[in-house]
Amino acid sequence: MDSNSVLKIFKEITSVPRESGHEAPMTAWLQKFAKDHGLECKTDKTGNVLIVKEAAPGKENVPALVLQAHQDMVCEKNAGFDFDFLTQAIPYEIEDGWMIAKNTTLGADDGIGIAACLALLESDLPTGKLECLFTISEETGMDGAFALEEGFFSGKTLINLDSEDEGQMFVGCAGGMDTTATFSFEREALRKGYKAISVKVSGAQGGHSGDDINKQRANALRELVRFLYTEMQYDWQLLSIDGGNKPNAICREAEAILAVPADEFQEMVDDVTAFSKLLAEEYATSDPAVRASAEAVECSLKPIAEGDAANIITTLLAVPHGVEKMSPDIPGLVETSTNLAAAHIKDDVLTVITSQRSSVVSELHAMAERVEAAFFLGSFDAEHHGEYPGWKPNLKSHILEIAVDSYKELFGVEPLVLAIHAGLECGLFLEKFPDLDMISFGPTLRGVHAPGEKLELASLEKFVKHLEHVVVNFR
Repeated sequence: MDSNSVLKIFKEITSVPRESGHEAPMTAWLQKFAKDHGLECKTDKTGNVLIVKEAAPGKENVPALVLQAHQDMVCEKNAGFDFDFLTQAIPYEIEDGWMIAKNTTLGADDGIGIAACLALLESDLPTGKLECLFTISEETGMDGAFALEEGFFSGKTLINLDSEDEGQMFVGCAGGMDTTATFSFEREALRKGYKAISVKVSGAQGGHSGDDINKQRANALRELVRFLYTEMQYDWQLLSIDGGNKPNAICREAEAILAVPADEFQEMVDDVTAFSKLLAEEYATSDPAVRASAEAVECSLKPIAEGDAANIITTLLAVPHGVEKMSPDIPGLVETSTNLAAAHIKDDVLTVITSQRSSVVSELHAMAERVEAAFFLGSFDAEHHGEYPGWKPNLKSHILEIAVDSYKELFGVEPLVLAIHAGLECGLFLEKFPDLDMISFGPTLRGVHAPGEKLELASLEKFVKHLEHVVVNFR
C-alpha cells in the first residue's frame, strides 16, 4: 500500500456518481469491489456498507479495527458550467502538487477516505481484522450514521478518515442542526415603464460552513440583500431572489431580478458598480474575487408585492450569519456559528436554508433559536431539523496514543491534537456505541464543498504512510 495505490482508486471513484441521497451507484461499486477481492460484505437497509478483511496469520488475537468513511459527496459547480454529477465523471487536473477540480467539487471529501480503506483491504499488510464502514448521506444529515444498528460491526476502536489537515489528530467535533424557513407572498402588477435588471453577487470562494466559517469569506446571499436593503429608498420592484445550495456550504453566488423605471436603469447599474468596488475593498484579502454585477434581462414574472418584498429583504438581512463565539478553552477553535446557506423561490413561496453548529449543546440550541426569532419577526414559518450530536474529546484515548506515537516515530515531530468545528459522524457513533474509542485524521484538502476543491498530494503520501503504520501496529 502506498499513496499511488490510494490515488489510483480515488481516480476511479471520481467516475462513480455519489451525490448525497443518490449513493446507489457508489454502494454497488463497493459491493463489487468486495466480491472481486473475495471479501465479506454486508449492506444494511439504509445503504451503509461494511467490508471485512480477516486477520493476517499471527494477528488473530489483535482486536478488530474499524476504518470509516462516507460514500456521498457535496455536489457543487460553477454557474454556467455544463455538468451533471449523476452521469459524468468529475473533471480534475494535477497541478503544482495538487489534484484539483476547477469547476466542480472534487469529492476528496470523503472519496479519499474510501480509497484509503480499499487500498488497505487489497493490500497484503500484516494487520488484524479490518472492518471498513462506508456510511451514506453524511453531508445532508448523517442518515447512515443515524440508522446504524447494533452489531453491524464488531470493533471497539474506530478511525474516521474524514478530516482535512494532515498532521492533525482530531478527537472532538461540533454538533449541529439546520433551520429552514418559508414565507408565502403575493405578487402585484408590473408598473408601467419599468425594465428588468439582474443584480448578481458572484466570485466568492464559498467553502465548508464549519471549516471555513471563520475565514472572513463573503456570503453572496448576505451581500446581495445588504445591497438591496440600501436601495429600498428607491422606487423599484423585486421579481425574484435566489442564491446558495447546500446547508453546509457558504453561499458563493446569488441573484435578484428587479424592475426599475427605465429612466433610472443606468443609475441602478452605477449603484451596483459602486457596491462591487466596495466589496472588492472589503474582501481584498479574504475573498478577493467577489464582485457585484448588473445587466438587463427578460423576465416574465410579476413583481413580489411591495410589502412582502420589503419583508423578505429586511428579514434576510437580519438573520445572523458567521461566527457567534470562539472557544474559551481551545485557542482558534470556533465554538458556535451559523450559516445563511440558501434562498429559493417556488410557487410564490420563499424557502431559506440555514445551518447552526456548536460544540456546546445549549449554545447550539440558543443559536438556532436566535435564527428562528429573526425569521419569526419577519412572519416566516421556521422549523429545526437534522440535529446531530457533537463528539466530546477523550485525551486518554488508546488509539490517539498509538496514532501520536506513530506520527512521531515516522516524521520526528508531534502532531497537533485538536477538536474541529465541522461535524463528524463520530458523535453519533459514540451515542450509539458508548464504548467506542475513536480518532479522525486525513490528508490536506482545501476548498471542500465548493468548486476548486483540491487534495495536496504530498500530504496524501504522509497520510497513507501514517495510516499504514497505525493499522499494522495496532494492538
